[in-house]
Amino acid sequence: MRVLIADDHPLLVDGLCSLLEAHGVEVAGTVGDGQAAVAEALRLEPDLVLMDIRMPVCDGLAATRLIKAQRPDMRIVMITTSAEDQDLFEAVKSGACGYLLKSTRGPAFIEALHGLEQGIPPFSPGLADRLLREFAHLREDAETRGQGDAETRGHGDAEKGRLTERQVQVLRLISEGLTYKEVGAKLCLSEVTIRYHMSEIMHLLHLENRSQVIAYAAQHGLAQ
Repeated sequence: MRVLIADDHPLLVDGLCSLLEAHGVEVAGTVGDGQAAVAEALRLEPDLVLMDIRMPVCDGLAATRLIKAQRPDMRIVMITTSAEDQDLFEAVKSGACGYLLKSTRGPAFIEALHGLEQGIPPFSPGLADRLLREFAHLREDAETRGQGDAETRGHGDAEKGRLTERQVQVLRLISEGLTYKEVGAKLCLSEVTIRYHMSEIMHLLHLENRSQVIAYAAQHGLAQ
């Protein structure tokens, strides 16, 4: 297993490198901010990215979404001090396949990584149960929520209001069938930046792919 470590605390990174290498895990690289994590993940294509949440330049959640937008199959595990539900839920929605606390002891950490190789998502004790409860609540809410046209339009307007002006521009151009490169040319932005905006749009609107984005734009009057 080749691992990229993204964390802005050098002492922790050094300790993590020593732990991994002592157990036969290759450290492909280390970075100290989210933007560098995206660049190195795409360049090195490691088997796993260990991603901190709180980092400068670009936080780990945004970096995770950007990486997954371009490499959907890349495995990313958050490693953090935060046991807050909001961070946990956002990490999973952003595409992380695991969530380990930095208080995890060395042997348990290595065991979690071995489990990942066998298809077992690595979560610190108690966190997986909290995720299951949250998903159960979301499912119950979805089943009991009214589906009337007025409510649907109101929900769409509220969600649309969460997008920035730039994201709305990107959404409109994508709905016209333009490629990411073509959208970037029209807005004088790089293709990577357009992909980032798309990942943020899908995250904010709870959509899973480009087709759903185009359908959303048509449904809510954003398509030309």
